[in-house]
Amino acid sequence: MGGWFLIRLVLRRFLFGLVTLLVVSVVVFGGTEILPGDVAEAVLGQGATPEAVAAVRTELNLDRPAYVRYFDWLGHLATLDLGNSLVSGVPVSQILAPRLPKTLLLGGIAALIAVPLAVGTGILAAMRPGGLFDRGATAGSIASISSPEFLVSTILVLVFAVQLRWVPAIVRIPDGAAFQAYATALFLPVSTLVIAAFAPIMRMTRSALLNVMSQPSIEMAILKGVPRRRIIVRHALPNAVAPIVNVVAVNLAYIIGGVVVVEQIFSFPGVANLMVDGVSSRDIPLVQVCAMFFCGLYVLLNLMADLISILANPRLRHPR
Repeated sequence: MGGWFLIRLVLRRFLFGLVTLLVVSVVVFGGTEILPGDVAEAVLGQGATPEAVAAVRTELNLDRPAYVRYFDWLGHLATLDLGNSLVSGVPVSQILAPRLPKTLLLGGIAALIAVPLAVGTGILAAMRPGGLFDRGATAGSIASISSPEFLVSTILVLVFAVQLRWVPAIVRIPDGAAFQAYATALFLPVSTLVIAAFAPIMRMTRSALLNVMSQPSIEMAILKGVPRRRIIVRHALPNAVAPIVNVVAVNLAYIIGGVVVVEQIFSFPGVANLMVDGVSSRDIPLVQVCAMFFCGLYVLLNLMADLISILANPRLRHPR
């Protein structure tokens, strides 16, 4: 009974994820439809004649109803046919290919640093609540939450790029660069994303552990003299996995969203920077694919959080 219930629960989450992606596709398509300016005029330039504009609109199927174009675009997207750029005529997949690994590298490095650092800090803060380390970590997390990415990045640039001159303010990574060149170029954007993601993960880890520590069984173990560190590691932490995993997955998705801001600030040659350039040039197929990439990744991470929470929490695996 429990196994079938778990399978149905997982399938329900997958279906919900697919429905969410479908809704996202409507929002993305609708958002690109209401962008100011005419796509045909943007392609031809301001000096184009009305006849030439009409011909381009027909060629790009812009004279068809929006709902017809949406279903046509959705069908091509489902078969991984990403279309061609309106500006260069090159397939969008070819434009996206060199940018995608760089964006994933940026987000992946930030996640590999932020998650262990935040979870470890939260565990240490929960070991002695109200202590000096706990108060310092809490104050630091509040400062982090209160500082948007553009402010953090500006401060980091002023300190490390302008004053100390340790790293460049603009990211330039030549092909075949050595590890040191990558580390130097990625220091500022990665640091910005780590600072942005650190606070919520740390605070949720601390809160989840303290909530478990308040349970009667844990309090009884404390009264019996069991070391607090042993209680947290062996008893509290396994029971706090579900909320911690949830907030980690959500903030990994937040890192993906923060990449859009960070790439633009540091001129990082990734997917987000490409999307902003596509909006400027009204390259609608390019913008749609980039937006669906970020939205799809966000939905996937949240779906993974749901599934891990189900597997980690026995109460969610069995019907009541």
